[in-house]
Amino acid sequence: MGMQMSKSPLLQPAKCVRVSFPNISLFACFGLSLLLWPLNHAAGAEAKPHKNRWESAIRVYEAADRTNPPPQDAVLFTGASNIRKWTNVAEAFPGHKVFNRGFGGAQMSDLVEFAKRIVIPYSPKLVIIYAGDNDLAAGKSPKQVLSDFRAFVQEVHAGLPSTVIGCIAVKPSPSRAKLVANVKATDALLKDFCRTNGNAVYLDVLTPMLSAQDGPRPELFGQDGLHLNQKGYAIWASIIKPVLDRYDPPASTNQY
Repeated sequence: MGMQMSKSPLLQPAKCVRVSFPNISLFACFGLSLLLWPLNHAAGAEAKPHKNRWESAIRVYEAADRTNPPPQDAVLFTGASNIRKWTNVAEAFPGHKVFNRGFGGAQMSDLVEFAKRIVIPYSPKLVIIYAGDNDLAAGKSPKQVLSDFRAFVQEVHAGLPSTVIGCIAVKPSPSRAKLVANVKATDALLKDFCRTNGNAVYLDVLTPMLSAQDGPRPELFGQDGLHLNQKGYAIWASIIKPVLDRYDPPASTNQY
C-alpha cells in the first residue's frame, strides 16, 4: 500500500493526509479538523466588544458636551429619529430649558443601554422620550416594548429618582399602517404602566393622530409617511406642553 503525505506542516488546514483507502483518508482529514476546531472556535469566540449601531452618534454628543455642556435641571428630549429631526424643539416650548439628544432609528432598548451616558449625566428635571415605533417594525411585541420601557425607567430612577419621565405614545404611521393594532396595544400597556408608577407620564399623541376611520393621518407626515411634518410636531407639542408647564413651570411664571 502506498501512502503519500503532504510536505506542508500538519497544522495548515488546506493540507491533509492522503491515503489510498477512502475510509482512512476521510478519517485522517476529519481527525485533523477535530484537532483544529478548538483553536478556530476559540479564535472566533474571542470576545469582540458589543458595539451598538448608534455608538458613533452617542460619542458625537459626548464630545460636544465636553466643550459645550447643556444646562442641568433642564428638559431633555431623546429617542428615535422623530426626536432627532425635531430640530426646533426648543422653540416649541418657550420658557423652558430644552435640549435634544435624539439619535438614529433608536429602539427602547437603545435608550436603556445609553441612559447612563445621555440621560443621567445631565440631571434633567424631565426626560421626554419617543421609542417603540422601530421596535414594532423590527418584530418586537408590545410586551417587549413595555419591558424595555420599564427597564429604562428603573435605570433612570436608580440614578435620578426625582426626574419625571414623559413617554410619548407610539404614533400610527401611514408607512406602517399594518402595525396600527400593535401600536394601540403597546400604547395601552405604556399608559397603564405610567398610571401606576410615580414620576412617569404617558403622553397621548395616539388619539389625535388617528383618523375618523381609526387609521393614520397622512397629512401629519412627510413624504415618507414615517416622519412628522410641522403639523404633526404641532400636535406633539400641544400634548407635551401642559406636562412641561406642570413639572417645570416656565421662567416667566416663576417671576410671580
